[in-house]
Amino acid sequence: MNIVLATLNAKYIHTSLALRYLKAFSEPEFPIDIVEYTIKDPAMNIVSDLYGKNPDVLGFSCYIWNIEETLRVIRMIKKIRPDLTIVLGGPEVSYDTEEWMRTVPEVDFIVMGEGEETFKHFLQELSTTRKFHFVYGIAYRKGEEIILTPGRPKLDLNAIPSPHRFEEDLKDLGNRVVYFETSRGCPFSCQFCLSSIEVGVRYFDMERTKSEILYLIANGAKLIKFVDRTFNIKRDYALEIFQFLIDNHQGCVFQFEITADIMRPEVLDFLAENAPPGIFRFEIGVQSTNDETNNLVKRRQNFAKLTRTVTKVKESGKIDQHLDLIAGLPEENYDSFRKTFNDVFALGPEELQLGFLKMLRGTGLRIDAAKYGYIFMDQAPYEILGNDILPFTDLIRIKRVEDVLEKYWNAHRTDHTVNYLIASEFPSAFDFFQEFGDYWEERGWQKIGHQLEDLFTRLHAFLTWRGTKGMGVIEGLMKLDYFLNHKYKPRKIWWDFKLDKAEQSDYLKRAADRPDEVSGDFSELRMGEKDLHKHAVIEVVPFDLRRYLQDGSLDTSAESLLLAVYRPEAGGRPTVYSMPLGRASAPSVSAGN
Repeated sequence: MNIVLATLNAKYIHTSLALRYLKAFSEPEFPIDIVEYTIKDPAMNIVSDLYGKNPDVLGFSCYIWNIEETLRVIRMIKKIRPDLTIVLGGPEVSYDTEEWMRTVPEVDFIVMGEGEETFKHFLQELSTTRKFHFVYGIAYRKGEEIILTPGRPKLDLNAIPSPHRFEEDLKDLGNRVVYFETSRGCPFSCQFCLSSIEVGVRYFDMERTKSEILYLIANGAKLIKFVDRTFNIKRDYALEIFQFLIDNHQGCVFQFEITADIMRPEVLDFLAENAPPGIFRFEIGVQSTNDETNNLVKRRQNFAKLTRTVTKVKESGKIDQHLDLIAGLPEENYDSFRKTFNDVFALGPEELQLGFLKMLRGTGLRIDAAKYGYIFMDQAPYEILGNDILPFTDLIRIKRVEDVLEKYWNAHRTDHTVNYLIASEFPSAFDFFQEFGDYWEERGWQKIGHQLEDLFTRLHAFLTWRGTKGMGVIEGLMKLDYFLNHKYKPRKIWWDFKLDKAEQSDYLKRAADRPDEVSGDFSELRMGEKDLHKHAVIEVVPFDLRRYLQDGSLDTSAESLLLAVYRPEAGGRPTVYSMPLGRASAPSVSAGN
């Protein structure tokens, strides 16, 4: 048989771990060809490519983000190749399986749940006696009847061959995300999550895990994302892997999903003392800080302990944190979600992901949807459209918060400005993003593209429109943010310079002639006047920039000069220096500050 396994990833840089597990388990008895597309690829292109591979068996890995596009491909290719055996698997079709078989007649088989052993057994029967009732964990057709066989016992994870050692994958390891498992299952029972359905946690052998990681690093992997649902559930296990990665990372970055409120103090101390900066990233699902909401969805969470963990990790300066929220959980109305948002934003995460509740097939919350008056999309991603206490009108307002949050906070384009606005000009972080999001929507900006310059001019227009106080300071901070967002001296400026060209030249000459008066760091650059004209920009800001760069305080008693230096050999963002008007001296700040 010519067997092809395919999936539609969300992005090109993503890879399908599931397909590689199936291939590893079924070979060498059944050679398998893996092909990956994206949900942005035209269906006709995908069908043409698959048709050219002339498969006898074509399998698809299905998730909420790709099921609609996958079905479009299946329906097209089945018209061309009605003899083709089509098999689906993955979390999206492992629940309500009979309904999938009934509504998508083009599908011949569905593998339910953990698929490695089931899929291989299915191939064995397909190629011999075709007695599919012996294959636990599949759905198939017997005439007009749809048969679902009993579920299969959980597999010994160490019986699964490595999914990471296919030679054809090596050339792309450095350019794509490598997904990696050290365990399967989740100890928690959150009713909105599919992981709550599988009871217990199983682990891969530690020495095997280390060997796999070393192999990936040695072959050029740059980002390994651990897909364990709660990586830190076993303290000693997590500590051993953390230490191993610290000793062997070679610049590779590792991302983990952790449960922050169970992170032990000794683990936090270990990471603060030993983790190399930038090597680890933590994804932390907070979802809600409303205790009643968490109780209703069977989510155990101690927000005080979570705060301790996030704060300590942030203070170490070693690990970026990505915190997740879900709007639309039971008993979380607009005001309650505003509080949740502000509670979590106050922790200062590098990224705050605002998501919306999805009523996933198989979850307890979908089963209890009527209890809370949920209405939701009939097709994937099954996102809610409202419930008894959070109507659609409130949901779409929160979506405006999400849009502006992504552009102005998670992208880190205006950190200095936004922090000041939230601290000094708006009642809370949520209120800033909400007001700006409403303004953005009213002007139809969500329908058009934007360049970096547009983001600054639109923020300035919004703040001016609402009569925001302190616009002088705000404009100064916006200039700082704008300069920090360029790798090279910016060609376009969205404001009128305070200094004319002659004044700018005079200050640049002064900086070149007397660099020690700027700072010792600046003096070490040994940049002449010609280089400064080519690689530096200078502007007036209405506060003591030197003091702001030192401790974050804003002294508006005097203006100062902002000198941004873009050194081609340094790459990345510029170094910013402060020069008082008339006399130059100040410390520097690196681009990330």
